Amino acid sequence: MTSNDDYVLQLLQEQGYVAADQIDAVVNSIRQEGETSLDILIQTGAVTEDDVLALIAAQFGLDYVHVNADAIDPTVADLVPGAVARKYGVVPVMAAEGSVTVALSDPMGYDTIDSLRYVLKTDVQAVIAPRSEVKAAMDKLYPEEFENIFGSDDPNIDVEEKKAGEDGSDVKDSDAPVIRLVSMVLTEAIKMRASDIHLEPMERHFRVRYRVDGVLREMDRPPKRLQAAIISRVKIMSNMKISEKRVPQDGRIQIKVQGRDLDLRVSSVPTNHGESIVMRILDKTNLSLGLPQLGFLSDDQNTFERLISLPDGVLLVTGPTGSGKTTTLYACLGQINLPDRKIITVEDPVEYQMSGINQVQVNKDVGLDFSAALRSILRQAPNIVMIGEIRDHETADIAMEAALTGHLVFSTLHTNDAPSAVTRLLDIGVKPFLVASALRAAMAQRLVRAICEKCRAEYTPTERELKMLGTLSKNTTVSTMFKGKGCPHCGQGGYKGRKGIFEIFQIDDSIQRLIFDHSPATVLRARAREMGMRTLREDGMLKVASGMTTLEEVLRATMGDAD
Repeated sequence: MTSNDDYVLQLLQEQGYVAADQIDAVVNSIRQEGETSLDILIQTGAVTEDDVLALIAAQFGLDYVHVNADAIDPTVADLVPGAVARKYGVVPVMAAEGSVTVALSDPMGYDTIDSLRYVLKTDVQAVIAPRSEVKAAMDKLYPEEFENIFGSDDPNIDVEEKKAGEDGSDVKDSDAPVIRLVSMVLTEAIKMRASDIHLEPMERHFRVRYRVDGVLREMDRPPKRLQAAIISRVKIMSNMKISEKRVPQDGRIQIKVQGRDLDLRVSSVPTNHGESIVMRILDKTNLSLGLPQLGFLSDDQNTFERLISLPDGVLLVTGPTGSGKTTTLYACLGQINLPDRKIITVEDPVEYQMSGINQVQVNKDVGLDFSAALRSILRQAPNIVMIGEIRDHETADIAMEAALTGHLVFSTLHTNDAPSAVTRLLDIGVKPFLVASALRAAMAQRLVRAICEKCRAEYTPTERELKMLGTLSKNTTVSTMFKGKGCPHCGQGGYKGRKGIFEIFQIDDSIQRLIFDHSPATVLRARAREMGMRTLREDGMLKVASGMTTLEEVLRATMGDAD
């Protein structure tokens, strides 16, 4: 009758409904196929189904009800698709705002309610009802055969299928529920503007998280029993070996959602409880971002536009992973991509395809690393070169020499602030005279969440906030600040999208002399401050004052940065 009859038999004995010898008799009796000891007790009249279900309901703190299909509002029945109702053995009986109550006959199916919450995307409450009444109501409310439990195909998503994995595994018809579930996970992530999807196996559950505006959000969990099938489906889509679970793998998925072509870069890593999957969503609409959309203040934007218009030199963008360096470089290339200029990039990997630009993919397996590719493309007579990242001495040397021979070179470095880019280049072995002669500027950046435009509201800052604002940025004085109240447009978070905060370190004659002398980053930074360089935190505070972001966001993004 339930998925754990032994437990129910023990409860019945403890509550005095049946004696121990009655239980022993039915346990040792001959029964028909599929018949349980509890079924025999009910058939012999030793206990009634009402008694059993009322007892179980009381143990679980649930209500015991009787279900009549005629009394159920059709609009309530529509909240649960027929295929879902049949799959989980439930019928909806009432609904409130943001919640639906379902009747089920087997409360011992522990993952039923959690699974329903995930599939229906709403809160689900449970009541207990007799199995015959649940089945009768189900037959009356859902008389026809309904679609698969995860709904019909979403017309807005078109996943580009791989015919087979490398191990020859094909997609079977029986895998359709998992296929649709994975499609649903992808579609929901894209609707929420997520940059990453994390599928993480835990000991007792399977966690799904989306990174939205740089912050991870945990979503409804799929049933743990579907973990292996979901991971295999993602690996097939990304053309990984589904039979190989001991080593990390990388792959790629191409999907089309609402007319937008998206690429997903997929990474698989074995963990204690299964393979952890991370999918990075590469949205090609980011290519249309111009410099104003990045978040520059007017003076910094004028400075940066002048720098990217120089005929030669090296321009570096620095910051940690995930700080938007690649997006900034693509925005630069988009601005200066004109018919009279030849632009070549060397990337690992090529994240976005850009029209009118020659893009080279690094392939270490055949000896095509950054330095080898850079040497080759300089023979192509480009005007502008973009290097995905300067990682070693040889690449850095070639980049500097290319700048000295009349090329404009863009690249990235992993440093905490802009002046540290100089010391980083010196540390990897580039000679000081090359750095001083070739480097035109370095720009550090971070990303902060932008206040939602739909629910942005003024408020009077506290004394502590004003004091903090004044202490951290002596040139910033405000009487009012802004924050997002939360609305459906931003998912009640108060933030929507991200903007950059920047620190532009320009090289002049005095700084060139300091570089020649191998001066430390603190000395370079002090000189840049004398020249008027605005720090990351100061730039952030100006954006707090302008209502672009909040004080908390700037402090979070610049916690490790010096003023």
